Amino acid sequence: MNEAHVIPVVRSLQEYQVYRIDPDATNRLAIIFDPAVAKRLLTSCIEIFDVSGKTPPNRHQFAVEMFFVLEGEGIAICDGKEVAICSGDSLLVPPTGTHEIRNSGSKRLYTLTIMVPNEGFVELIRSGVLDELDAEDLAVLRRESSL
Repeated sequence: MNEAHVIPVVRSLQEYQVYRIDPDATNRLAIIFDPAVAKRLLTSCIEIFDVSGKTPPNRHQFAVEMFFVLEGEGIAICDGKEVAICSGDSLLVPPTGTHEIRNSGSKRLYTLTIMVPNEGFVELIRSGVLDELDAEDLAVLRRESSL
């Protein structure tokens, strides 16, 4: 019997490329997997919102975007409807839904953000300003701050 073997791709925090979409952005995106690495039409990243940080209102023609809140609290707005989000919550935004995420807490907000298909998302991120994860980010993502 000839079985196909799938070789998983593993990335460490040190390998994540971190960007601000523009110099004044109040959120950073740490790319985990992009279509080239994943060999799939998806982009996944850790999105880090500064205190009072937010995304600009945006929409996608074909892509579905999912946010899973790792730590912090915020407000998700989709087509004018607002909902509070916090650690453990998930948000699924369908194509064409105008949406934004705002950090409403007193600490940074961290989400795992996945977009399928990519629809130019990783290219937009990489067109921004290179940044990095700081000690606070690393502690949160390694779950050191919650213990």
